[in-house]
Amino acid sequence: MNLPILFRDARFVVLDKPAGLPVHAGPRGGASVEDAFPTLGRRRAGPWLAHRLDADTAGCLVVALRRAALLEAQAAFAAGRAEKTYWAVVAGGPAAAAGTLAAPLRKITTRAGWRMAADPDGAPAVTEWRVRGRGDGVAWLELHPRTGRTHQVRAHCALLGCPVLGDPVYGAGQGRLHLLARAIRLPLDPPVAAEAPVPPHMRAALAACGWTEEAVSRAGTTAGTPTSPAPSGG
Repeated sequence: MNLPILFRDARFVVLDKPAGLPVHAGPRGGASVEDAFPTLGRRRAGPWLAHRLDADTAGCLVVALRRAALLEAQAAFAAGRAEKTYWAVVAGGPAAAAGTLAAPLRKITTRAGWRMAADPDGAPAVTEWRVRGRGDGVAWLELHPRTGRTHQVRAHCALLGCPVLGDPVYGAGQGRLHLLARAIRLPLDPPVAAEAPVPPHMRAALAACGWTEEAVSRAGTTAGTPTSPAPSGG
């Protein structure tokens, strides 16, 4: 399996993970991001996932090619130093133009499955957000999670009263999940930075909120741009 590469150096690869592809095969098997690992490096050990993305979330996924690089990246994520930018198209939209949501999250399990729920005794979770555009009954949000809880962006969007389109756990769940890990920056030496393109299934909804590739390329994103040329495949 070959996946598009957004950034590469001797330490890391940032992949453009397609929506619907899990990072691990899981107990039932099936295709996963790890199937691409043999094409990324020929060392005896590795590569390794430096973090995780939900199967239905598209975009930037950091893979470490060396053990020392993996430990550096994990330390940056754990300390909250990784700069992550997500784009989401949500149902409705917050009344304000921007804000910060601090809502601790706890995993709960029911007969229907598991989900993350707001709980004062849960793990701290903080997400900064702003509205980048609005359409008919939808809004385009840019989100910066300052912590790395499971399902954090999805759960926090729902707590704002505007679940991500296509989210079957925190919203109506119709269609595909409209959530993109748009950009990532790790403040290492040298830094790692990449930006993912908008996947096809999100283009129409983003365009309804005012997105165009030309306008975004002029404005850029707050998480930075790649620091080295990125080939189109692995």
